[in-house]
Amino acid sequence: MTPPLVDRSVDSSGLIRVHVWISGRVQGVGYRASTWDMAQLLKLKGWVCNLWDGRVEAVFEGSPDQVQEMLRWCHQGPPAAVVQEVTIEYETPQGVQSFEIARTR
Repeated sequence: MTPPLVDRSVDSSGLIRVHVWISGRVQGVGYRASTWDMAQLLKLKGWVCNLWDGRVEAVFEGSPDQVQEMLRWCHQGPPAAVVQEVTIEYETPQGVQSFEIARTR
């Protein structure tokens, strides 16, 4: 189960931003595409990409409730994923305007 957001630092627009790294069997299982789908459903902004070390990295911006729901989903991912760890860092919202699947880094 996902722990509740500890840092509820919300900027003046009411947004929160989290930077997330997901490890486990998260590449080759549709994790990025499913993340994009979920971000669209939750109306989140940001991006998701694969990393060369086998993890998935993502940034989510939205309301605290939207971001919390996305973090819950990240701990499970799509059906074929096996998530071992989700690392979360809180950042200052940047006012991102869309959600994108970025190139592998």
